Amino acid sequence: MKKIMKNILTLSVLVLSLPVFAAEPSMDMSSMSGMDMKMDMPKAKSKVAVKPKAHPRPVSKKTPKKTPSRDMSKMDHGSMDMGKGSMDMSKMDHGSMDMSKGSMDMSKMDHGSMDMSKGSMDMSKMDHGSMDMGKGSMDMSKMDHGSMDMGKGSMDMSKMDHGSMDMGGMQMGKMQGGSAPADARSPDYSQGRDFGPIAPPAMMGNGIMMSVMFNQLEVAHSQGKTEGGYDIDAWVGSDWNRLALKAEGNTSNSKLEEARTELLWRKPVDIFWNTELGVRQDSGKVKGRTWLALGLNGISPYWLDLGGTVYVSDENRAALRLVATYDWRITQRLILQPTIETNIYSKDDPERDVGKGFSDLQAGLRLRYDITRQFAPYVGVETVHQYGKTAELLRANNEPTSKTVAVAGVRLWF
Repeated sequence: MKKIMKNILTLSVLVLSLPVFAAEPSMDMSSMSGMDMKMDMPKAKSKVAVKPKAHPRPVSKKTPKKTPSRDMSKMDHGSMDMGKGSMDMSKMDHGSMDMSKGSMDMSKMDHGSMDMSKGSMDMSKMDHGSMDMGKGSMDMSKMDHGSMDMGKGSMDMSKMDHGSMDMGGMQMGKMQGGSAPADARSPDYSQGRDFGPIAPPAMMGNGIMMSVMFNQLEVAHSQGKTEGGYDIDAWVGSDWNRLALKAEGNTSNSKLEEARTELLWRKPVDIFWNTELGVRQDSGKVKGRTWLALGLNGISPYWLDLGGTVYVSDENRAALRLVATYDWRITQRLILQPTIETNIYSKDDPERDVGKGFSDLQAGLRLRYDITRQFAPYVGVETVHQYGKTAELLRANNEPTSKTVAVAGVRLWF
């Protein structure tokens, strides 16, 4: 009889315990792949109604047991599904986490398959300010983040406070500085390699170069005469020092009317500007004269080709010549080129039909077509006007003071 009563009492206790187990959430992590939580989960005790005693025995105070450390080094997070916000770490305070003794080893954690594509892991408000990493306590060198999906901005760390993070143990290699050693490059740029039949590389600009350009080589017909004209610019040398030859003149019925030839030393003073120093020789049917020349020429903003030269001769004579040219590219091959030139003299020179002051103004407009960059025929018109005392000297000799002619020629260089 006693055995039957005992079994009935045990069955009653089990029935009364069922609602208790149903109310408490169960956390079964045994089925999670690779998660080995080395911690003992306390078993739920059944709630049995116990009659209170009149004089309960005093409970002795005992030192609480330390919770065993959680070793998460071998945890496999690969199969954790955080796609629906199941793990919210946005308000976690990591400020007081003591990782100075290696208590949290995450070196072997596999984050490869973590799905954070739906913003499930918000770390924007995490406080890492007081995290002590001075002793290398957080070793993440072997963590595999290769497959982490952050394609939709799921990991927002814009508001994380890293201000107090101690990274004193993080050392960077010494940055290279100072001058290169003397043997850093071989003199022939070969670095010990054999180029075979190919010539070894050479630095551009160190060698001697040359160029010859006929800016104008043309003919015209005026007042029953066949006239010709030429304008040549040639040089030889390096980028820093050049010997230049500039020649310009006119012919009439195959006879030289007047010519100007200059031999100059050309040296750059800026990327687009050169200085010129040398001599100028005037020749033709008029009296010859020699000048000392000092000039500046180059390309200004808006691609204007400008040049100015001061000339000094005997008997305290001086002259100034100004030239401006512009290439207006209608197409890549069709170019319209306006040109203007003027001369100013300090003294009268009757033997050369030149008067003091503003002497003449020459303007031209030529349309050329570049068959190649080296060969371009052109047609155009040119006008010349004399002014001041120069015009008076020409009138005294029954010479015209203005002239306009149509020209045709070719522009070439090599």
